[in-house]
Amino acid sequence: MLPERSAPVRYPAAPSRTEAPLVGALIDQPVGGGTRLAVIRESADLQQCMAQLTAARVTFRPVPDRSTTETCGLAAGGVLGPDMGTTARMAPGDVEMTCRTALALSVWRRQSLEPAAREILGSDVVQIDHMGAYACRNVNNGGVSGRVSAHSQAAALDFAGVRLRDGRRITVSADWAGDGSEARFLRRIRDDACRIFGTTLSPDYNAVHADHLHLEATDTRFCR
Repeated sequence: MLPERSAPVRYPAAPSRTEAPLVGALIDQPVGGGTRLAVIRESADLQQCMAQLTAARVTFRPVPDRSTTETCGLAAGGVLGPDMGTTARMAPGDVEMTCRTALALSVWRRQSLEPAAREILGSDVVQIDHMGAYACRNVNNGGVSGRVSAHSQAAALDFAGVRLRDGRRITVSADWAGDGSEARFLRRIRDDACRIFGTTLSPDYNAVHADHLHLEATDTRFCR
């Protein structure tokens, strides 16, 4: 579990309109029925994927392909840094992942997570807490699995929660259940993620996901 904050934190003001991201990239388009396929199409080539991120002012530094084991490694990937079009920052920052995952995640945060927080919770997101992307392991389904996890290819990120400008902290582990605004926010962004990522798993799937959303940018198609 993430540690509790001992005292409210003062965050910087929201960016002005003049600091808004460039218009035209996929990341700047509202989520629709074709968003998932658009992410797959625009990330089929690393240079094309990077162009989408650059157009939206998302920092992404490519890294050489590598193979750690027979089933683990990274291809067409890099390090996702700050999104210069928003105030919110990932924690931990500088996350290594596939470019497709970075593109899907950037669409989700710009078009779902951040606007949903403003609409439902009445405050801006200043930090996105996660549990990492790359992990050389099999699928964690609560038992023994022979299937290789998308994390072994850095093609998934586990989202834990957000911290808001007003000092509140929203987490999947503490706020998923119920019908309050926090739960409505988390369910909204889960539902939107299902239209962006190939596979999205939440606490509704099984107990293993009681504290996070598994966001997987692959060709698979599963949402719960």
